[in-house]
Amino acid sequence: MTVSPGRRERKKAATRQKIADTALRLFLERGFDAVGIRDVAAEADVAVTTVFSHFASKEALVFEQDDDFEQRLTQAVTGRAPHEPLIPALRREIQSLVRHCAADSATPVWRMIDESPALREYEESMRLRHAESLATAIAADPDLSRTTTACRTIARFVIDAYSLAREAADPDAALDEIFRMIEAAWAVTRPSGSSTVVT
Repeated sequence: MTVSPGRRERKKAATRQKIADTALRLFLERGFDAVGIRDVAAEADVAVTTVFSHFASKEALVFEQDDDFEQRLTQAVTGRAPHEPLIPALRREIQSLVRHCAADSATPVWRMIDESPALREYEESMRLRHAESLATAIAADPDLSRTTTACRTIARFVIDAYSLAREAADPDAALDEIFRMIEAAWAVTRPSGSSTVVT
């Protein structure tokens, strides 16, 4: 009996989620440094090789939505309506991500990340990768017409906006303030002679 691609993908996704959920539970119960990949594999009832087939490292288990986050950011650029201004589209996506990550249920996870040098280092490298992907998506849009430096700079600002707002006492107010600055920075990178779009 052959397994349909749809069923195979669902089974693979379910296994990945089970491993990630198990790992996070163990990390929160025992501490990140006290749990090894073998512990996660045993608790999830999978082989160690199965864990590594889904996650490249122990740190990646904590950031299991990494790829989804990156795709959502790039799709905020590529999936927006024709002639829709870029910055408001990015702000909506960042606001959605911040609200998800600032939920009370996420507090213990962020505390664990803040207390682990390995996780903080992984998060920093992840943020840089997200910024590069976002910059590439912006640069590829012919309607935006900015230099590579401008695209990379704005992308870094947007990624930093997520981190700053997530840590703020009032995330929405922080996003309002940050994105006013991002909007102004984006406006000054507009090539001379191009029309101004009022948002």
